[in-house]
Amino acid sequence: MSREHNAHRPVASIRVLQQRASLLSEIRCFFAHRGVLEVETPVLSSSANPDAAIEQMLSGYRQPGSQRSQTLYLHTSPEFPMKRLLAAGSGSIFQICHTFRNGECGRLHNPEFTLLEWYRIDFDHFQLMDEVDALLMQLLPDCAAAERYRYADLFVSHTGVDLFSATPAQLQQRAESAGVVMPESADTGWLIEVLFELCVGPWLKQQQQGVIVYDYPAAQASLSQLSTQDPRLAERFEYYFQGMELANGFHELADAAEQRQRFEAENRKHRQSGSEMLPLDEHFLQALEDGLPDCSGVALGIDRLLMLRCGVDHIEEVLAFPFARA
Repeated sequence: MSREHNAHRPVASIRVLQQRASLLSEIRCFFAHRGVLEVETPVLSSSANPDAAIEQMLSGYRQPGSQRSQTLYLHTSPEFPMKRLLAAGSGSIFQICHTFRNGECGRLHNPEFTLLEWYRIDFDHFQLMDEVDALLMQLLPDCAAAERYRYADLFVSHTGVDLFSATPAQLQQRAESAGVVMPESADTGWLIEVLFELCVGPWLKQQQQGVIVYDYPAAQASLSQLSTQDPRLAERFEYYFQGMELANGFHELADAAEQRQRFEAENRKHRQSGSEMLPLDEHFLQALEDGLPDCSGVALGIDRLLMLRCGVDHIEEVLAFPFARA
């Protein structure tokens, strides 16, 4: 039978769907045992995530009796409303939800995917790394505690260039030697990210167990705090298993003014690339002004985790109806 004839059928097997149900149940038990509250927040928002590396999906709402439509954004993460709950006194929380990112489709990406996100009050990012280890050792067979490496150490050992002493010219020369074709808009931060992916990425793929990369450059801080001991570093980590990025965690930034500045810087990147400026989440920024408790948070891809658990190579194999059959 042709693929078109079978397009109404699920891609994932019933066995895999049973594994998904079991995985979600085990995750909920893990957090219930630790007293972490499960929450739900809206998928639609009138504001956007201005991260220039992520493309939003748009929707719209029309009031009854009106011809005018309000632009809405499908969330790329439940982070902003979850932090509003934290600021309101929710305590430690977690959420399992569908998340949407435009232009992401391939072996490890589906435009609609399932995300686990959680926040722990009075945890720094090192304590959260411990909890990520504990969760994954419970969920993945034969998974041991991850090896931990500083970003700068991996960078110099695999590129031969010191992250903090290298000049832009030295970084550019190393990038050119790696075959990188640089756009006119390329800056030092872009060069560092590309070199890390090209030079460290293959090594990560060779590792059969978990690897945590931490102490990211400040330029890649995203929504994390900068280190009080070394402001060149962000208190951020990523968890890789067999070269696959599974989780991205932060010791969360609580400074509303600094967060607004970072959002505005990302929005300027949108404008420079010819895209429209995005509306900032003023509710989230107001929550930061009210006061976010000291906490760390992490987002973990459920579909990728299920791929590892089931031993399959393509994300479509763990989805009942991936994008092509939605």
